[in-house]
Amino acid sequence: MPLGEHELGAAATGSYHDPHSVLGAHEYEGAITVRTLKPFARAVEVVLPDGSAVAMEHEYDGIWAVALAVPHLPSYRVRVTWEEGAAPVDLDEPHRFAPTIGELDLHLIHEGRHEELWRALGAHVLTLDGVEGTSFAVWAPNARAIQVVGTFNGWEGRGHALRSLGSSGVWEIFVPAVGDGDTYKFRILGADGTWVDKADPMARLAEVPPATGSVVTTSTFEWTDEHWLAERAAQEAVASRMSIYELHLASWRPGLGYTELATELVDYVTEMGFTHVEFMPVAEHPFGGSWGYQVTGYYAPTSRLGSPDELRHLIDALHAAGIGVILDWVPAHFPKDEWALARFDGTALYEHADPRRGEHPDWGTLVFDTGRHEVRNFLVANACYWLEEFHVDGLRVDAVASMLYLDYSREDGQWIPNRHGGREDLENIAFLQETTATAYKRAPGIVMIAEESTSFPGVTRSTDSGGLGFGFKWNMGWMHDTLEYLGQDPINRQYHHGELTFSMVYQYSENFVLPISHDEVVHGKGSLLRKAPGDDWQQAASLRTYLALQWTHPGKQLVFMGSEFAQGTEWSEQSGLPWWLLEYPLHRGTQQLVKDLNGLQADFPALYQRDQDPGGFEWLIGDDADHNMLVFLRRDEAGDPVVVVLNFSPQPWHGYRIPLPEGGSWLEVLNSDAPVYGGSGIGNLGRVHAEALPQHGRDHSVRLSVPPLGAVVLVPERLREG
Repeated sequence: MPLGEHELGAAATGSYHDPHSVLGAHEYEGAITVRTLKPFARAVEVVLPDGSAVAMEHEYDGIWAVALAVPHLPSYRVRVTWEEGAAPVDLDEPHRFAPTIGELDLHLIHEGRHEELWRALGAHVLTLDGVEGTSFAVWAPNARAIQVVGTFNGWEGRGHALRSLGSSGVWEIFVPAVGDGDTYKFRILGADGTWVDKADPMARLAEVPPATGSVVTTSTFEWTDEHWLAERAAQEAVASRMSIYELHLASWRPGLGYTELATELVDYVTEMGFTHVEFMPVAEHPFGGSWGYQVTGYYAPTSRLGSPDELRHLIDALHAAGIGVILDWVPAHFPKDEWALARFDGTALYEHADPRRGEHPDWGTLVFDTGRHEVRNFLVANACYWLEEFHVDGLRVDAVASMLYLDYSREDGQWIPNRHGGREDLENIAFLQETTATAYKRAPGIVMIAEESTSFPGVTRSTDSGGLGFGFKWNMGWMHDTLEYLGQDPINRQYHHGELTFSMVYQYSENFVLPISHDEVVHGKGSLLRKAPGDDWQQAASLRTYLALQWTHPGKQLVFMGSEFAQGTEWSEQSGLPWWLLEYPLHRGTQQLVKDLNGLQADFPALYQRDQDPGGFEWLIGDDADHNMLVFLRRDEAGDPVVVVLNFSPQPWHGYRIPLPEGGSWLEVLNSDAPVYGGSGIGNLGRVHAEALPQHGRDHSVRLSVPPLGAVVLVPERLREG
């Protein structure tokens, strides 16, 4: 089969878009022409299925060829002699195999509708025509040529050039004898004429940073959480208890990997009574100081802590203990590292070309072009990947506000209006709607949570009615207002009382999570403990009362690691948590309070069942700014009440009368001033008796001893009977 010098030359240098049309076996005039690229060989033969060998001749710049007088050639190998006198080596020819991606896959990729994209693209170990190897596939529509280079070919890719599969933009090759553990990259001749080595966007494992190679991996993990998944699918998240422990896996206890965390973290979270953990991003990232929020490997769990199967083991262990797993997910932006997604095929492929849309001014990163359906597909499938391949129970989507507005952190002239002349990012809105709808469709019972700091309407409204389709939204307003109040000197808090109560004005506009996240204990903001004024005792007491507010206020709770035991310094990912503080009563007491708050919530469904039902909350005293007091009640689906009394004054209030929704005896089921928490012990001896004395429209009331900077929770004694 004759070929021109152009085709032969391009194939010889690995720069041809269709190397399989040159190399491999091809029918021509009743015979079979076989070509192979072995530029350093001294001699090459074709080994036929019957074991016979036919010598090949050097044709052009490392390409060897032979014409065989056979009508077809189902399989063959090549026998290569590399040096004179050396024994020859039999090799499988990578360019003799048919494409490993089917037409349906290519169609769905081209349409941006492949919800299981990770099964088609990336590196997959398989057996093809009886030959074990790995298929490599990558989307790079503007590339001129692509090679796969790695440990298996000495990082010399001329003999492993991929073929372009037409308008899909996908390139593909099957490489024999490559398997689990081999490191690789794609060497791409971009549209700009420059060769660049790129990590695989679909890699499911990467080298430990600072190395940047992708790693071939297979999973042999067997899940044991079928019962958990079935129960999850049957629950309604809004009416379920969610107490979330947010953590940075690498610094929770430095030195522990996924396997060790499957014991130590599971034991701790179980003992503390949290229902969920939320992992800061675990997708691969080159800079540890980004905490995972600048992702380069969207499909690869960070190898800093172990293998993907070891992460599966951790999640499976959490599920076995009854703990759900939420994962931080970052589709808003990605870093500019040359070896990663940026200008992947020599063009602005994943990112917007125009910097007014394609660069993020706050973080020095690039912004995904979700108006391009293949890019949108890359991200939507990535959400499904974590939900399905790792059984995570929800995704908390980072920086949603930055995705909703074209002028986010931009001055006039630095942004481009949408087609209607507005500031809303219509493409990202459509992307978020597709993501939430697809996730809920494919993974029953999961939760999608938006970190959204504006008043964008309908974040948790269904996509059918024009909303974004999230299950929950972080209540950043509650966090900001209450922390602002907490930071006031108690004598001034009377002038800021509305910051405590304002959240109930909009509580039922969305489904809310109340977050005290890592963002509040870094970058000079100090620890949660140190946000309140006063000495150590007053700060600890204020923190305990604040946590009691968080746990009893409508909404789901999230607290960042370390805050649960009153960490005194800012969190640093380099030093880990100061667990030694638990030797001191104030810190040990705060930890005990959080444990007891979780237990209280588990015991009394009023504290979670009707978070989004206005009938589940009533003010009893909401306007006593002079005393820095709040009193409210929560009701469960049966109407049974829990009364919460909060005192943000350093003064105890003896004989403080509050209304009650019913008479009889009431139990003091929690007092944050109890000595076990490090408090002064002011309280009500565990029980009070309602008087038939009306107050604030209620038929009954009671006088309490309310501790300084303290919280008291009361329940009718009848709820404890039996």
